[in-house]
Amino acid sequence: MIADDRLDTLPPPWRLALAYAPAAARPFWLSFLALDVRLAGVVRGAREPLLGQMKLAWWRDRFNADPDSWPKGEPLLSSLRAWDSAVGGLVALVDGWEAMLGEWGDGSGPVEALTQGRVEGVKALAGVLGAPGDDGLAAMARGWAAMDLVSHLGDPAERAEAAASFGEIDWRRYPLPRRMRPLTVLHGLARRASLGKDASSPMALLHAIRLGILGI
Repeated sequence: MIADDRLDTLPPPWRLALAYAPAAARPFWLSFLALDVRLAGVVRGAREPLLGQMKLAWWRDRFNADPDSWPKGEPLLSSLRAWDSAVGGLVALVDGWEAMLGEWGDGSGPVEALTQGRVEGVKALAGVLGAPGDDGLAAMARGWAAMDLVSHLGDPAERAEAAASFGEIDWRRYPLPRRMRPLTVLHGLARRASLGKDASSPMALLHAIRLGILGI
């Protein structure tokens, strides 16, 4: 496992999923998941939407620019330099988190924007790792993104609204290459949560380990 301060920012299920990424893919997965956590922190800590938007705009500007022009001194940004031009795919993730600073709407509003932004981020990651970003990968990324968002909403009404906005989610498990194994684990835990099962129980841990080792 990577000795990295960014690892400590990840939720335990994400750290577990990361453990099953091949060594060559692990730094890319870590930078993606750590970025998602960082952007979530910006939104959660924004006292005023405008302040949050300004901080998110900084990340968006970086991802729209050539990595060679990026400023030095920001460890997470430095770790994303290895993505090269593929970092442009992370703009949608920034946009999705920015949408959460706005007013809640229907399924095409903030909830859908963040979910789709995460899907696009996973597809960008798959591109960096040389994995096909097909419909199966997108469906599994959507299931993880949707349930993760629902689980972090504290207000029951917001959780119900978010869950309703997603419609029917395709929970089939599609075969993915080993370098995308963390998504298989995250998707499996999300599916358990969608069935009302505790994603942190010993059975969930065993389920995650099986998915991590076997991918099925």
